[in-house]
Amino acid sequence: MPGPDTSIDVAIDATPLLGVRTGVGASVAGFITAVSTDPKVDIIAYGLSTRAGRSLPAELPDSVRAGRPVPIPATVLLRTWARFDHPAVERWTGPVDVVHGTNFVVPPSRKAARLVTVHDLTPVRFPELCNPTSLRYPDLIRRAIDQGASIHTVSQSMADEVVEHFRVDRARVHTILNGLTPLPPPLPRDDSEPPYILAIGTVEPRKGLPDLVAAFDRIADSVSDVHLKIAGPDGWGDDALDAGLRCARHAGRIHRIGWIEDRSTLIAGARVLAYPSLYEGFGLPPLEAMSLGVPVVASTAGAIPEVVGDAAMLVAPHAVPALAEALLVAATDATTRERLIAAGTVRAAAFSWQRAGRQLAALYRTLAQARG
Repeated sequence: MPGPDTSIDVAIDATPLLGVRTGVGASVAGFITAVSTDPKVDIIAYGLSTRAGRSLPAELPDSVRAGRPVPIPATVLLRTWARFDHPAVERWTGPVDVVHGTNFVVPPSRKAARLVTVHDLTPVRFPELCNPTSLRYPDLIRRAIDQGASIHTVSQSMADEVVEHFRVDRARVHTILNGLTPLPPPLPRDDSEPPYILAIGTVEPRKGLPDLVAAFDRIADSVSDVHLKIAGPDGWGDDALDAGLRCARHAGRIHRIGWIEDRSTLIAGARVLAYPSLYEGFGLPPLEAMSLGVPVVASTAGAIPEVVGDAAMLVAPHAVPALAEALLVAATDATTRERLIAAGTVRAAAFSWQRAGRQLAALYRTLAQARG
């Protein structure tokens, strides 16, 4: 059994680091980097992707080593783990004390304690917003819980949902909030560019982007110089957004700009960050905007109110008239903007990866000791 002063070996799923970083990818990167500074935690990263063997090492901190390549497609592994307790994670990592599935799925293990991060319960709450892979997650989480796995959530509201849905003992659910990785200093704003409201994130139904387009269309006449930018990689199910754009009276001032490398300059240049999600387990973009002095208008969905506190203007999901009014006020009312910017700066500073890393390392040790 690992003692309080002995090192422990932890296998961590680093698959979300591959490709374009979504919110989950940013969360996993933050946790791995933060925990890797603990000299008593040795991390072996694995990737559930046939390309991870080539790509994963370059995405890891220097102190984190990559496990052996996983030669089995992720879809095959998920189908197998839904019924069987093999292949075990040690096949790729060697013996470990804890295995942490950072993205809804924790592999079977021969001896290690198991921890699975549940970022949200979209497949349970809104299955119509999910792709086939995501729809497998609840059964895999249930199987892991039944076999003794512990749960990690990145917000208290998600912990409450997990306890309620899975009927799991609250003592087995551990909330450790995401931190906020400081963004690089933005470039000076280009004064020739028109002001814009910004939405940032993967284009998928859960993000509420058709509502945002409709809300912008309502206020566009009142702020004739303001544009709307929708930044982020294509996900799936974006037909509704395309349909909304075709119907918009001011479609010429609405721009889908894909993924932008210089995230800092894009966010810092925005008049308002709009985050009208239908459901979120955390929500990093509002905190990023707050850290750069940009007012935020967001929805009351999921964990968003818990994350932003009183530092954002909040409206109910699908409430297009209320969303339009909030965007107009945040974009034009000087008093409101000053209040949101000041409160947002304080709020963003409260989210620390150093704190998260210490808490997660302590949890690993507790789980390893309990496992014996």
